[in-house]
Amino acid sequence: MENNINTIFIIDDDDEIRQSLTLLLNSYRYKVNSYPKIEQFLKNENYSGAGCILLDVFFKGKTGLELKEEIETKFEHLPIIFISGHGNIPMSVEAVKKGAVSFLQKPIDERELFSAIEEALSRSNYLIEKYREIEKYKSLVSSLTAREYEIFNFVITGAPNKIIASELGIAEHTIKNHRLKITEKLGVKSVAELIYIADKLSIKGSVVKQNS
Repeated sequence: MENNINTIFIIDDDDEIRQSLTLLLNSYRYKVNSYPKIEQFLKNENYSGAGCILLDVFFKGKTGLELKEEIETKFEHLPIIFISGHGNIPMSVEAVKKGAVSFLQKPIDERELFSAIEEALSRSNYLIEKYREIEKYKSLVSSLTAREYEIFNFVITGAPNKIIASELGIAEHTIKNHRLKITEKLGVKSVAELIYIADKLSIKGSVVKQNS
């Protein structure tokens, strides 16, 4: 993984911590953006690439743990590594339970830091690929006509052409033609692949009401 294709965001109100972490990460050729306040980060950043966030736990007002959900609403693809000089075991456990990659104590051990960053970047790239895959399938499924989408919903439940035709009141050969169009538009060759797409988009399918 090339460091320069990822961005590490440091959010800490301690100027010395931000500067020292920035210098350290820059020396390993990581791209770094730093902010003294979470609000400033949320307001200024519009980043969709891979990366992670080094987030201080304690700020004036709310804690980093309390603001984690707000950050993830905008940056779901950027895993969070919490850092703190006052952390404790219960807080670190809570952070991990809430999905943080790690909870690092200041002064930060370099080996632990880079291990956490690499894990976070790996997770970030996975989340981005997952998002791109879903967006791709959304686009493909949206290309289906209303009738094709209706038939698609029956096919992914395993219903045979004859039953789908009876359910919709159309000829069986028409169902076959629609299924051919569906597979062409979605770029697949099997029902298993159609089911995979449906699963990725959380499409449950339509159950045939009448008996075969």
